[in-house]
Amino acid sequence: MKAMIVENYGDSNVFRLANIDKPAMKTGHVLVRIAATSINTVDMMIRQMGQDLPLSPDLPALLGMDFAGTVEEVGDGVTGYKVGDEVYGCAGGLTDLPGALAEFILADAKLIAHKPKTVSMREAAALPLVGITAYEGLIRSGVSSGQKVLVHGGSGGVGHIALQLARHMGADVYSTGGGDAQLKLIESLGAKAINYRSESVSDYVERHTNGAGFDVIFDSVGGENMLNSFEAAALNGQVATTVSMLEIDLTAAHFKGLSLHVVFMLIPMLHNHKRERHGEILETLATIVDHGSLKPVLDTENFSLVEVGKAHDRLASGKAMGKVVVSIDAA
Repeated sequence: MKAMIVENYGDSNVFRLANIDKPAMKTGHVLVRIAATSINTVDMMIRQMGQDLPLSPDLPALLGMDFAGTVEEVGDGVTGYKVGDEVYGCAGGLTDLPGALAEFILADAKLIAHKPKTVSMREAAALPLVGITAYEGLIRSGVSSGQKVLVHGGSGGVGHIALQLARHMGADVYSTGGGDAQLKLIESLGAKAINYRSESVSDYVERHTNGAGFDVIFDSVGGENMLNSFEAAALNGQVATTVSMLEIDLTAAHFKGLSLHVVFMLIPMLHNHKRERHGEILETLATIVDHGSLKPVLDTENFSLVEVGKAHDRLASGKAMGKVVVSIDAA
């Protein structure tokens, strides 16, 4: 099968087109012909950092985590799937799990679900990692109807999904962005946009919450921005973040009695820990999509399999809106 493999870690030029063996069937797995995959920040981190990152696969490596496609073969012990089913998931591209930058992927059936019926393969491929991440963070934060939820980075891959899910859960949703295009997208998805470049945290907290703070904050920016999340949170509020690999002063969180939720959605894949939970979340997300409450936003640039390096560059540029998607069946 055709695949874009990495023989050395480094810049976006490391991908090379190769013909490799189609994966051999294993118990509990399904073979999926991939229609599309999407690029996530963690994909770029693995490509750049290589073995300095503990989740990187050995070389030569087949990267790519998200995918949507059609079931070609079903392994022993698998129920609920048959040949011809359209599925989506996040099931490879790290440690010993070969990824989705190829014509086929052998996926643990626990890590996939039936694709939403009302979206394309490209749209479905944009959802798994960011959708699971957003859903997990909001559920762990206990989002409920009537709460005020702030999403940092609402035009990004995780953020634009999180704000839609928070609205689906009945919350009053606000989101930060840094430019006219970002703010317009946030508003179009049903959240009240906040320009973090022109308005201070204290100002928008006063304007939108009368100084009380937000009940839940989903911080898809993370890092030092977590300090802004602590400042914007209400007393005994909830903060979920996807980026917390740093030393940070928790004093503000302490005196507000905040609960901090660190979301690292790769744990089931890395440790074979409760993988079925990912499949369950994906089934739930498919229902929400088909209900009309969730719509993945795709970047305007299109890429084929052999252009995956350019797709990485697009995401790295910061100019992408929504998810960067690579079409495999157009290779």
